[in-house]
Amino acid sequence: MASQHLGILMLLFFIFNRLSVRSSVSLDVSTAEEQDPKFWHDKGKLALETALNLKPNLRRAKNLILFLGDGMGITTVTAARIMKGQLAGKTGEESVLAMETFPNVALSKTYNVDRQMPDSAATATAYHCGVKANYGTLGVSAAARRYQCSSVKGNEVKSVLHRARMAGKSVGIVTTTHVQHASPASSYAHSANRHWYSDFDLPPEAVEGGCRDIAYQLIHNTDINVILGGGRQFMLPKDTSDPEYPTEKGDRLDNTNLITEWLKNKTNAKYVWNKAEFDAVNEADTDYLLGLFEPRDTRFELDRNPETDPSLTEMVEKAIKILQKNPNGFYLFVEDNGRIDHGHHSTQAKYSLTETVEFDRAIERASQLTSELDTLSVVTADHSHVFSFGGSSERGNPVLGVSSELASDNKNFTTILYGNGPGYHVVDGIRQDVNEIISSTNDYMQQTAVPLESETHGSEDVAIFAKGPMAHLFHGVQEQSYIAHVMAYAACIEPYTDCQLEDDPESTRTLAKLVRRNRRQRK
Repeated sequence: MASQHLGILMLLFFIFNRLSVRSSVSLDVSTAEEQDPKFWHDKGKLALETALNLKPNLRRAKNLILFLGDGMGITTVTAARIMKGQLAGKTGEESVLAMETFPNVALSKTYNVDRQMPDSAATATAYHCGVKANYGTLGVSAAARRYQCSSVKGNEVKSVLHRARMAGKSVGIVTTTHVQHASPASSYAHSANRHWYSDFDLPPEAVEGGCRDIAYQLIHNTDINVILGGGRQFMLPKDTSDPEYPTEKGDRLDNTNLITEWLKNKTNAKYVWNKAEFDAVNEADTDYLLGLFEPRDTRFELDRNPETDPSLTEMVEKAIKILQKNPNGFYLFVEDNGRIDHGHHSTQAKYSLTETVEFDRAIERASQLTSELDTLSVVTADHSHVFSFGGSSERGNPVLGVSSELASDNKNFTTILYGNGPGYHVVDGIRQDVNEIISSTNDYMQQTAVPLESETHGSEDVAIFAKGPMAHLFHGVQEQSYIAHVMAYAACIEPYTDCQLEDDPESTRTLAKLVRRNRRQRK
């Protein structure tokens, strides 16, 4: 009984302390300058001057980078911005993400040809290939039907990644899930089902119809220079043990080791599966790099062991340093793929937001390694989630905290909530109470209005942020497929080889230097 009383007293002390903190925050959070109208006038004038000085970059893009935050709707961006600021000891709301510094912004309509609520395969076909598709299919037009292998042939569509490679650029994929996942797969594969990861997943009719699994297509379709993520399981024969987890096996029925196949006939090619091997890769003498760090998805950033697994930012840096050696430029697809998305599906906002902050670090690092003069960088999402962020909160309220006011049932509620999902905490009509200690833990599931085993995607538009050559073409509200067209046009690759854009003079000089250096090295 004494321990129960002690627990109650501790909880009451915590609540009183939080209320005291909130009161002081609401009174003292604004600085003296924020209380002065001059602060906001100066801030507005500076933003206006910046906007007035913006000039479109009409040069040809030598390099293309597409950053894809899987499930990164606008509310996720806002909440991640606040988390970033609060991790730095600030109130958070005034913070700025790296992606938010990109001057050109548009909205993307995410629906699939046959669905109002989209999935990651058909949306990826849109932003990679410039063509909207049916739910669950990838790299094919809407004339193809899900699960129907026979509908693939003749309906394949080409991605910007493939076209960039055909134009002589180096190309790469970096993802935090398995590299056969829907988002990267639409850049190199053509499949009637996004889940045909290996031949183990192919139904008999697909095998009889000659359809190939996604992992096979990764190795044989497009000559990709850099591939980093997870997915060893789909590359190894069924009796082959995983190098990191010996009790786990590959699942390929054709007994083909696709990793070995990938290394064949390639010069300066390396395969790595852990951080030590990854760090040992010398970009200067590496033209091809395959890094598979988990059997399936890589770990959440919150769970990642920095001694054994590289971060998304580290993978992006390695990829750029390898790809940018090509004097013709490069195309890079970077995705915090399923991990933002997966956190939302389980209604565990801390995982999703931490992933988004790391995703933004990768964007910032890529900006440091490239030039806005010759590199078109685009940040977007494939879809959103039924993720809401609000409540009655004071300035600086912890992003994973609870509202300043109680709900109608006289219980706390978190400022982050979901429309549906596994976080439904109502038993016999009574909603579960929550406090900030509970809601800030890694595994806490935010409450939902409707019980589902997995939270669903949202159907609203998502943001596009862009900078670099031809970035001004991202404007207004566009179909998601428009993204691929702008990127292809900016680089003057198919189907826009007649774009007649001039190269950036500095890039031309750099190209000439690289050509001369390569000639000297051959001698």
